[in-house]
Amino acid sequence: MKTRLLCALVTLLLSSKLSAAPIELGASVQLTGQFANTGRYYGDAYQFAVDKINAAGGVKVGNSREKLSLKILDSQSDVNLSVRQYVQLVSQDKINFLLGPFASDFALADSAISEKYNVPMIQGGGASDQIFSRGYKFIFGTLPPATDYFQSTIDLMSQLKPAPTTVALLYADDAFDVSVAEGTRKAVGKTPVKTVLDQRYSSKASDFNSMLSLIKNQNVDAILVAGHETEILNFIRQAKSLNVNPKMYSFTVGVPSADFRAALGSDANYAFGMTSWVPSPALKDEYFVNAEQFANEYKKRFGYEPDYHAASAVADVEAFVKAIESANSLDPVKVRDAIAKLDFDSLYGRIRFNTAGQINLPQTVVQIQKGKLVAIYGPKGLLEKPLYPMPDWGKR
Repeated sequence: MKTRLLCALVTLLLSSKLSAAPIELGASVQLTGQFANTGRYYGDAYQFAVDKINAAGGVKVGNSREKLSLKILDSQSDVNLSVRQYVQLVSQDKINFLLGPFASDFALADSAISEKYNVPMIQGGGASDQIFSRGYKFIFGTLPPATDYFQSTIDLMSQLKPAPTTVALLYADDAFDVSVAEGTRKAVGKTPVKTVLDQRYSSKASDFNSMLSLIKNQNVDAILVAGHETEILNFIRQAKSLNVNPKMYSFTVGVPSADFRAALGSDANYAFGMTSWVPSPALKDEYFVNAEQFANEYKKRFGYEPDYHAASAVADVEAFVKAIESANSLDPVKVRDAIAKLDFDSLYGRIRFNTAGQINLPQTVVQIQKGKLVAIYGPKGLLEKPLYPMPDWGKR
């Protein structure tokens, strides 16, 4: 009798252990503070992906299926706190694998922790080439290289009539935007377009009047701005206030976001941007069926539309699942090696990392037209007619 009771107790304990979500993913995300508006994409999308994968049976390891669990800490948009929290996740909380934060400055600092502890991190929030130029083996990224961000926009410019002949390049002083500027400078240099202003500004800047005055005085045709959403909102509002009327302007962030369009109202019209993802039904996915269905479910659950940040975050979680199943192990080095060999289609696109640990997805140029986001130009050329040149503020 005692033997049967002991066996039953052991079985119960083992069953409890198996259902306790032994595969734990951890991340420090900006849920509050300066970057919370974008950081929320990662917290929400990570949880959404984990829930979907668990509902489908979890992750196959050996002869069993294990559920995922997720531990998210709020970095409060403080990079130093973020680093400390990643140390906590791996050294105290003993999570299995790391998901990343938003923003290149954060990913640049936090990936040093994954490298130090030999714990793989997959992140879709940092695109700066600096992250992947250090020879690190445990960091992987699902955003395309920052140096390529404006390439599709520059390709489009050559097809516009009349084509812009002068350009102003403005960029914030963080790792991502500096990388964007480096790539943009080289790309523009291969065209007949003349760069008349190439200016770096503080990522905490809120006053763009002096730069806008220079642009207005030189009658610049095209303005390319690499910055954060708050800065770009201020830039557009001040451009209107100063009556600065280029033929076009394009921004690295903001334009694909519904919040951005809501904040500016009709003043958002004509703005160009870019995205590595559009919610197309052609993008098939094992857990969400396709990208369009994912977008609909995401909005229904969280009350706002996903953009490429959310899609890349889901791909990060799915990449871990694929790698764990391929490695048939939770050993971090084996999983790391499996991540490096991944090649699969997701709702975000093709996930295949280069030797540096980054994927290469083409950017689609988008534009806000009558309050709606329209895909304008992609890898196969023109998709829709751009509204160009922009009418003067007084004629809108």
